[in-house]
Amino acid sequence: MLATRTRRWKSVALVTSAVLAGLAVPVVTATPAAATTTAYDATYYKNAVGKTGSSLKSSLHTIITPQTKLSYSAVWEALKVTDQDPANTANVKLLYSGISRSKTLNGGNTGNWNREHVWAQSHGDFGTSAGPGTDLHHLRPEDVQVNSIRGNKDFDNGGSSFTNSGGSLTDSNSFEPRDAVKGDVARMILYMAVRYEGGDSWPDLEPNDAVTNGSVPLHGRLSVLKQWNVEDPPDAFEERRNQVIYDTYQKNRNPFIDHPEWIEAIW
Repeated sequence: MLATRTRRWKSVALVTSAVLAGLAVPVVTATPAAATTTAYDATYYKNAVGKTGSSLKSSLHTIITPQTKLSYSAVWEALKVTDQDPANTANVKLLYSGISRSKTLNGGNTGNWNREHVWAQSHGDFGTSAGPGTDLHHLRPEDVQVNSIRGNKDFDNGGSSFTNSGGSLTDSNSFEPRDAVKGDVARMILYMAVRYEGGDSWPDLEPNDAVTNGSVPLHGRLSVLKQWNVEDPPDAFEERRNQVIYDTYQKNRNPFIDHPEWIEAIW
């Protein structure tokens, strides 16, 4: 059933991308989010299915807010499980570079992998305290130097390659992840924007269409993230990761992995 759903979403994504490419000025009208999965729609998502816009966002926020919070030190061991390389269980798969690296090489030195905050922690200054700073839905393993190159840049298309880039690009004010994880990045950023709405002592995180956000609790570029969500639909690695976080660690889900069409329904 999972494989069938994924193929169906990929087909819809390809058609949608082709149609949009042929329009000089894309016109997008939000429509109620139809269910593309059934496993959690009658239970976990029952109060969200069929809604759109702010009503959908509000419902999802209520659904995903209850979660078990990890310490920042516990994130090390969790990432060894959530991001295990399917081809080598002794390794983790690094997000931007795509490199498979030994689980034991975690740390802060050259050649190590560390804990990358996809929603840059300086965008809202939430640090590494339990909450947005330790939320596994946007924390991923990455090469120390690649993590430094990404820094706190917003996401956008364009730039130049760099050592261990894996196809990712960067310029003075933005970062473009490799094609295979562009949708992953979009869904992580927009999960954060729904989960953290300013009501539990953390900043109200929101997407915008800028690449100069600095320390404000905003992350861009929304128009590009929406495009990436369509071009790179959820794959088996991302879906497994969502399930492991739900079952083993936080007990909440990234709804945009289960229902990627909800991004368009909200934004």
